[in-house]
Amino acid sequence: MKNKKILVTGAGGFIGGHMVKTLLDLGNTIRAVDIKETKEWFQIHNCENISADCRLKDVCDEIVKDCDIVLNFSCDMGGIGYIHSNKLDCLTNVLINVHLMQSCIKNKIDRYFYSSSACIYNTQLQKDKTSKPLSEKDAFPAMPEDGYGWEKLFSELYCLQVGAETGIKVRIARYHNIYGPNGTYDGGREKAPAAIARKISYAKLNNLKNIEIWGNGEQKRSFLYIDDCIDATIKLINSEVSVPINIGSEKAITINELVDLTAKIGLLLDYKKIYNLNGTVGVNVRNCDLTLCKTLLGWEPKVDIKSGLTSTFNWIHSQLITQKN
Repeated sequence: MKNKKILVTGAGGFIGGHMVKTLLDLGNTIRAVDIKETKEWFQIHNCENISADCRLKDVCDEIVKDCDIVLNFSCDMGGIGYIHSNKLDCLTNVLINVHLMQSCIKNKIDRYFYSSSACIYNTQLQKDKTSKPLSEKDAFPAMPEDGYGWEKLFSELYCLQVGAETGIKVRIARYHNIYGPNGTYDGGREKAPAAIARKISYAKLNNLKNIEIWGNGEQKRSFLYIDDCIDATIKLINSEVSVPINIGSEKAITINELVDLTAKIGLLLDYKKIYNLNGTVGVNVRNCDLTLCKTLLGWEPKVDIKSGLTSTFNWIHSQLITQKN
């Protein structure tokens, strides 16, 4: 992806904002679109920046014009608490993908990327410590997470069918818990690493000791740093891999371990975990099988969890210091 005109939707969000920066550095021309007003974007870059609602067909027809490649990161989503409390809004995301793909057909777009999620995987395979890492074949028989997971799975199937019938080169990534700086860390949409970094930072700045954890803290997840995510995604888009593929880390840790590591990074030495057993926790175990990604893309993560969390914590800590002052 060099010297191309590329549409990036969801550009005001976390992954989309990092992708725009990388694509500009590679010499592309970018049309960046997000539903939020540009002043609310996490990153603003020197390109064509548009505030628009990609759920609307007319909007999609307009923003797809004159582009070579379309990358769809646009989605109403958040952490586990948000997606479980806003299932209808998450299901409505299907309009974004359908309308964008219809516009791609009309404008003869060569290549289309869809950002999917590990939430598409069968929840019955993620119950306890004996659960195996999720491989791409575990999407069926289908039993994804309500709302968000079902929408992502349907959108994958829609993309693949469009690709099969029109020749558009469709690429689909199933992301597993991407984290890093320049993303949501409060307000209810944040995911575990950002939420925990915020809590540790807030406790540090305000001389507090209690750190609230949803559930018993033994929920297990793998986390992938944003730089690795962008690297793998670009490799996927440039590849001839036409099937959905996992992008994540194979090194799962418990939420308790995540809290302890973040506290160590933040130098919060005296703290107590307070368990909110009524908090939303999702599946008990979710880990990523990267066999297909390693085989087809020759890719695996480079950033270890400590390094990634350090960058994430430092950025969130700086944001809270700015707010406090």
